[in-house]
Amino acid sequence: MSVHDLSAEDVAARLEPVARRALAEYGVGPDATLTLLNVSENATYAVDDSRTGERTVLRVHRRGYHDDAEIESELAWLDALRDEADVRTPRVLPTADGRRLLAMSESGSVDPRYVVHFEWLPGVEPTPSDERLPQSFEFLGAITARMHTHVQTWSRPAGFRRFAWDYDGAFGAEARWGRWQDGMAVDASARAVLERLDDTLRARLARFGCEPHRYGLVHADMRLANLLVHEDETYVIDFDDSGFSWFLYDFGAAVSFFEHDPRVPELADAWVRGYRTVRELPAEDEAEIPTFVLMRRLLLVAWIGSHRGTELAQSMGAEYTAESLDLAEDYLSRFG
Repeated sequence: MSVHDLSAEDVAARLEPVARRALAEYGVGPDATLTLLNVSENATYAVDDSRTGERTVLRVHRRGYHDDAEIESELAWLDALRDEADVRTPRVLPTADGRRLLAMSESGSVDPRYVVHFEWLPGVEPTPSDERLPQSFEFLGAITARMHTHVQTWSRPAGFRRFAWDYDGAFGAEARWGRWQDGMAVDASARAVLERLDDTLRARLARFGCEPHRYGLVHADMRLANLLVHEDETYVIDFDDSGFSWFLYDFGAAVSFFEHDPRVPELADAWVRGYRTVRELPAEDEAEIPTFVLMRRLLLVAWIGSHRGTELAQSMGAEYTAESLDLAEDYLSRFG
């Protein structure tokens, strides 16, 4: 089973020396306060520089998820969305000599640890009341459509490379978040249900196809949790999972961890309504949305298994797998 290198209780202490040396490269003093905000595919720190009073964000990457070219490609897309699509993304803060990405050595490893320094964006995650949640999803759908529209005409820079959230990257030979078979509480009976789901997803995704109006560069974690709202400004953050996939995968990601909520069909309708204010979405594509919800759900079963040391994975645990079986059975009764 593949468990990534930041899924451990000592991650903050282990990474702080790397973070401190990186901050020195950015001209941040040694007395700056480092606050670990979260650990997922990377460790994200708030940095408070007592000399300047400035707060910034430092992202320290896990190993084996992205190489330097892939990270530079992500940063290029952030720039393009901000400059060309009116989608406000965090600015990268370079070193004095202009480097946007650092490769830091780490004790006990021959491989570098990649680090990026971002501006701190004001605002908070939208936390709408239940009655306003559909309105928030309509807003989310419109922003997502602006991003999808942009990538269809954007001339990517030479050497641009991101991985794919296609079937192989999700569940096949690549299995970027690990194997769902190694998820928590995936016993023999659970495996039988999820194998049927896996087979059905593979067939339906192949039939849906990868034509340019359906498939391209996506955020791949486009949730309300990755928006920051401040006064009249909305910021989109956390592009670390971004890659090539079906555009509708961004809706699957939008309902991550609560796919079983009975309001999901209503939220899908709201998201589609917002999306269509910007970009066409054919009815036959809309009808396939449940496939992308279940694709993301099965991916998260794998993610929880390979990220067992993170607080989020521990909070979801075996219950998430059990609820996934109910969702799978319902989906298979309609689409299998």
